[in-house]
Amino acid sequence: MSNGNQNKSGRWFWGIAIGILVFALLFAGLSLILFSTALVKTGDKGFDYEEVRSGKGKIAIVELDFTIIDSKPIVRQFKKYREDKSIKAIVLHVNSPGGGVAASQEMYEEVKKTRDSGIPVIVSFGSIAASGGYYVACGGSLIVSNPGTLTGSIGVIISLMNFKELTDKLGIKDFTIKSGDLKDAGNPMREINEKDRAYFQDIVDDSYEQFLDVVSRERKIDKDELRSIANGRVYTGRQAKDIKLVDSLGTLEDAIRIAGVMAKIDGEPAIVKEKGKRNIFDFIIGNMANNEIRVLKEDVYNEFLNKPVLQYKFER
Repeated sequence: MSNGNQNKSGRWFWGIAIGILVFALLFAGLSLILFSTALVKTGDKGFDYEEVRSGKGKIAIVELDFTIIDSKPIVRQFKKYREDKSIKAIVLHVNSPGGGVAASQEMYEEVKKTRDSGIPVIVSFGSIAASGGYYVACGGSLIVSNPGTLTGSIGVIISLMNFKELTDKLGIKDFTIKSGDLKDAGNPMREINEKDRAYFQDIVDDSYEQFLDVVSRERKIDKDELRSIANGRVYTGRQAKDIKLVDSLGTLEDAIRIAGVMAKIDGEPAIVKEKGKRNIFDFIIGNMANNEIRVLKEDVYNEFLNKPVLQYKFER
């Protein structure tokens, strides 16, 4: 009896183990098929677009919906759509508090280049289009804002941290060998001095003047007049329209309609969007509708690990 029970237990064990193995292999195979299908749909380069609404004449939607760290996603899309003769207009949907100065400037230049090439670029503001997000928008042909959008925040900020008191309490000492007084300006292990402050203020002031130059030229606002409203504060979309920071009030759909008119598209336009290549982990997570993980990962990375020192950004 004992041996019989042991044999049955052994058979159950191996049966369960084989069942789990078969299930794992089936899951892996199905995932590979789905992943391969995703790659085929996105093309060899991994960044083809899909038509999300059928119609006449294509309008591309570009989403600037992140804290600005890297310009490549936006620059790549604008370059691709500018070279695609089937794209008649672009709607840039901005939902960003801004971010790095250089990345914002690079995106602005690409948007402006596209506009100057003859392709209408209509900018649509979402919940927030501030600082660097507003800077990029200035390269468009027309800016459409929701009445409640937070926009403006024209200014520059450098955020520095200092751990001198903490390291003193812990008995940690910093020894820095440098070639000049300002080589370690901003070193969190020592107190910031007046020379450091003047140095960083000079950088901020010059970057601020560059911001003013762009807004003054693109929005046709006298620079001295602009200074009175470009003090870092945000405005609602309705307030921004009154002070000429945006052209009209409306939604994303209104921006698409305006783009169709400017592109001389007869009837409802076709809407296309980029569809990017994803790895197997992203594919599975995406199909579980767990976007919170992606957002959290991006926020942590952007805010703590890859945060630019010099920023066109609205700080809450």
